Amino acid sequence: MSATITASDINKLRQATGAGMLDCRKALTESNGDFEAAIDWLRKQGQKVAAKRSDREAKEGVVIAKTTADNKTGMIVCISCETDFVSKNADFVAFATSIADAAIANNVQSIDQLNEVSIQGAKVADMINDKLAAIGEKIAVSRFERVEAPFVASYIHGANRMGVLVGMSGENAEAGKDVAMQIAAMNPLAIDETSVSPELIAREKEIAIEQIKAEGKPAEMAEKIAMGKVNKFFKENTLMAQPFVKDSSKSVADYLKSVQADLKITEFKRVALG
Repeated sequence: MSATITASDINKLRQATGAGMLDCRKALTESNGDFEAAIDWLRKQGQKVAAKRSDREAKEGVVIAKTTADNKTGMIVCISCETDFVSKNADFVAFATSIADAAIANNVQSIDQLNEVSIQGAKVADMINDKLAAIGEKIAVSRFERVEAPFVASYIHGANRMGVLVGMSGENAEAGKDVAMQIAAMNPLAIDETSVSPELIAREKEIAIEQIKAEGKPAEMAEKIAMGKVNKFFKENTLMAQPFVKDSSKSVADYLKSVQADLKITEFKRVALG
C-alpha cells in the first residue's frame, strides 16, 4: 500500500533540502514516504540538496559549551524554546548557563540525569516546568553531549546558537580553539576517513554511480568516477582532510602537525540551532 503524501511532508522535505515542491512530491512518492530515501532519490537525480544533519533539531534556544576546570571533560547543553524573543532574553541565557554549570558540577552523563540534578534545592526538570509556565513556551533540555579526553576545548559561536567540543590527545588551547572554530564553520561528519561508517560510504558511492549514469556516462566508467566523488566527499566532510579555514593551502591534519607532531583529535561534538 502506498503512503499518503501530505503537503506538510512535501514542505518538510523542501525545507530540509531546498529542492522544488514538484521534485519533493515526486521524491516522496518514489520512496513511499520515506524521508531519508527521498533525500537520496533527489541526490541520485543529480540535485544539489542541503545536507540533513542531526544538529538541526532545535529551531530556537540557547547552546552552552563548557569544560571542567582541568579541561578533561566537556559538555554541551541545549535548552530549546519556541521563539528567538525568548532565546535572546538575558534571563533565559542565564537560566541555560546555570543548568550547564550544574551539569559540569555534578559530572552529568545524560539528559535524564541532568533533569534530576538540583540547583538551590530545585530539580532541573521542575525549573524547566516553572519557566514554561512563566513564559508560555515549550522549553526542554533538548540536547546533551559530553566529551572526555586528555584535553578538551570548548567553543560557543554566534550568540549561543552553536557549541563545539574538541577532545585532543594533549594540551594545546590555541590549537583546540582553532579546530573548534573549523568544526563550527565546516560541520564535518567525522574525524577522518576511517571514522566514516561503511554504510555511509556505500550510500555515497551508490548515489555517485546513479548520478554518473543519469549523466549518460558509460557504466564501465561509473566505478572509477564514483570513487573520485567519494574521495571528494571525504575531503569535504572529514575534519582532518578539510582545508584549514585560517590557511586553505593546508589541511587540518597539516595544521596540527605544524603545531605539534603527535597532536591528535580524539573526538568532537557540534550542536547548532537550525
